[in-house]
Amino acid sequence: MTDDASNRGITSIEVTGADAYTVEVGRGILDRVPLALGDAVQKVLLVHPPTLATQAEELRAALADRYQVLLAEIPDAETGKRVEVAAFCWQIMGQADFTRTDAVIGFGGGATTDLAGFVAATWLRGVRLVQIPTTVAGMVDAAIGGKTGINTNEGKNLVGAFYAPAGVLVDFDLLTTLSKNEILAGFAEIVKCGFIAEPEILDLIEADVDRVTDPSSDEFRRVVELSIALKARVVSEDFKEGGLREILNYGHTLGHAIEHAERYQWRHGAAVAVGMMFAAELSRLAGRLPDAVADRHRSILDSLSLPTEYPVGRWNTLLATMQRDKKARAGMLRFIVLDDLAKPTVLAGPETALLFAAYQEIGS
Repeated sequence: MTDDASNRGITSIEVTGADAYTVEVGRGILDRVPLALGDAVQKVLLVHPPTLATQAEELRAALADRYQVLLAEIPDAETGKRVEVAAFCWQIMGQADFTRTDAVIGFGGGATTDLAGFVAATWLRGVRLVQIPTTVAGMVDAAIGGKTGINTNEGKNLVGAFYAPAGVLVDFDLLTTLSKNEILAGFAEIVKCGFIAEPEILDLIEADVDRVTDPSSDEFRRVVELSIALKARVVSEDFKEGGLREILNYGHTLGHAIEHAERYQWRHGAAVAVGMMFAAELSRLAGRLPDAVADRHRSILDSLSLPTEYPVGRWNTLLATMQRDKKARAGMLRFIVLDDLAKPTVLAGPETALLFAAYQEIGS
């Protein structure tokens, strides 16, 4: 951390490896965007959803004295993660003669940073990328780690690339306009980190759920920084998900299938919450997870007003989608399960009967 960053209360979390970068966490830190962009950049594509049009224009104006900044407004949430939207961004870059020394900024929630990352990874086989997440889920998960992607009719994130950003700026001031429901939905990814590796997160939620979900509190900052630090450690060791990084998929196999079944009208966090509840029941029925830890999933998710059930009659549809999921290997389904709190492992090729039995435990 630089002296300036330290004096301003900025936390720097390093992601190491071949393409190392820094995640900076603080308040009012968007003036540090030029440090992340670097000196060689001349043109910047600022990708943002309609809900952030005003903030995007303010950021463009703040950067205008150093860069030529073009705005690319894309559809909000998962509807923006389509190849047609990526092509729209490529068109802007092509018409403006973007070179390999220019850059893309992803300014929005996880869907926006996923799309912006994919555009940066594919334009001229890779240009500089800076991610500025504006949602809780984006801050602790989507904008960190270098996973980029778009959706197809067959499933979520089936087309994409591993592509590291040059930097990530997590500015809590960007959360001030979010509704409480949006903040709670983002907490699913934080809860995931608690169950797979950081039990302190769960303790803080149980101690005072209202305070820990208040973006102005020290407890909120603590659970966000714990989650970011966990992802940074995992990604540093396993950038392309060859092994350890799989643990970050806890709750996501069923969660992605639910998002697809709901045509992406469900919040990602809501779907992952149900997915975690399913993974906990699967862990329990497989004889791995103590009852108390499985039950703790439900109580914590309930306290955050996150769903823990899904209709029993949708099972066959969900199973078919999971079998096409990118996390399957050689046609074999793989689930991250728990042997105990903070002890994630892989359950490969479970019997369909066991999967359905676990699903019945969360069926409504």
